[in-house]
Parts: sequence; C-alpha cells; structure tokens
Amino acid sequence: MPGSATLVYDIRQSRYLNITGRCTLRCGFCPKQQGSRELHQYQLALDSQPSAADIIPLLGEVTDFDEYVFCGYGEPTLNLETLLATAREIKARGGKVRVNTDGLGNLFHRRNILPELADCVEALSVSLNAQDEATYIRHCRPKLKGSWQAVNAFIREAPRHIAKVEVSAIDGLDGVDIAACRALVLAAGCQFKYRKLDVLG
Repeated sequence: MPGSATLVYDIRQSRYLNITGRCTLRCGFCPKQQGSRELHQYQLALDSQPSAADIIPLLGEVTDFDEYVFCGYGEPTLNLETLLATAREIKARGGKVRVNTDGLGNLFHRRNILPELADCVEALSVSLNAQDEATYIRHCRPKLKGSWQAVNAFIREAPRHIAKVEVSAIDGLDGVDIAACRALVLAAGCQFKYRKLDVLG
C-alpha cells in the first residue's frame, strides 16, 4: 500500500478502518467530491483496495478502543472480503465492530449481505439523507439504478440481523425534511441519528 495513505485512524476512543476509495454514491456534500483527500489530519485517498493482511497488523490492542469502525473515503461493503475477514479477527480478539455504510451493499453484490455481517458486526450506521427518491438522487447522486428503493429495503431488513442500526440524515441539505426522514427511519425499526452539514467524525 502507498505509504502516504492512511489505513487506520483514531477519533476519540474509536479506531477507524479505511478499506476502500470506491463508492456507490457521488454525494455533492462529500468532501471527496469537492476535491479533498483528508479528514482531520488524515490523508484517506487510496490508490488500491487493501486486503485484510494489510489492515489486521494495524488493529492494535482491542482493549484500547471502544469500537472499530469501517469508515473511510469509500463504501466499506464494496471491499466485503477485507471487511469480513478483518471484522472476524476483531471479534476473535474481543473487540466491537461498527460499519458506516450507504446501505447499498445488497444492491451492489446482488444478494443479502446482512447475514454475513451479522456474524461479526454489532452496529450499522446507515446514511439515508433524504425523505424521498427525488431528494436522494439530487444530493446523493447514486451510480446504481434503484438505489433509493435498495437503501430503504436495507434499513427495513437490517434490524433482523444487526443489534443496533442507526440511520442518519443531514440537516442543512436543501430540501431535506429531517422530521420526515426520522419518521421513515423509525417506521423501518431503526434508530434515527441527526447529523449537521459539514460536521465530520
């Protein structure tokens, strides 16, 4: 892996794992889409996808962290093999795992990946960011057809497999109705997470 790329980074008491630069969305509010390669002081752009063998030596001592979070400048479920192998190692060492996702993993892989995640993931943080398809397409600019339907199907299915599922929307995006997003999320059986525009990490 390139020496300048950050594969793991720490925020508060969590260690974040950056396992892909690829994404299923092109969100207009994402720093990556605005030309930034950094979060805080960390350079997160990746030229290639790391393997579990690249990540596992960087885990550190699991007791030093409240959780490990798969979250970088891409959608972690697109590098599913690395995610699962690394998460299983963290679990074997007694650590806790959360995945930050756009909820399009099932659509991308053309199968339900939630049972695979359930073996080694305690929590999901899913970005929804819109209350309807038109607003979602406007802000998130999905690459795959049917993304709005897919993310909603994902958040309805996820609580059947994962103990804690938070779904977020960002206050400050034009046309996004936070109350309507919250209602949609709660109806799906998930917890709603309020986020503010341009507040990262």
